[in-house]
Amino acid sequence: MKFLLDTNTLIWWLGNDATLSQTAKKIIANPDNLIFVSAASAWEIAIKKQIGKLNVPDDLETQIKQKDFQALPIDISHAAYIEKLPLHHKDPFDRIIIAQAICENMKILTRDKKFDIYQVGVIES
Repeated sequence: MKFLLDTNTLIWWLGNDATLSQTAKKIIANPDNLIFVSAASAWEIAIKKQIGKLNVPDDLETQIKQKDFQALPIDISHAAYIEKLPLHHKDPFDRIIIAQAICENMKILTRDKKFDIYQVGVIES
């Protein structure tokens, strides 16, 4: 199966944070699953790191590759799909992650309850 990590889920996994649910840990650790990380997450992390809101290692791209996660670029179809999403969630990074998951037929691992409002599969992380 294909899963897309929300930004917080990615940070918790890479930091071995106890906050991450056992269900999410099993899904991410299962070699039969394809785990994707959106370019939007890397973008969000870089912005928050730069303004001092987040303290994460400098080697994010290396860590993602070492975990065998798949990079998910943002393409035109993802961006265009945002227009079809109701405006329940105003965070632009979350909205692109939702659009990507819908367009690419993936489930999202997230703790954000606002994702549940959309027509996308969500697994609590």
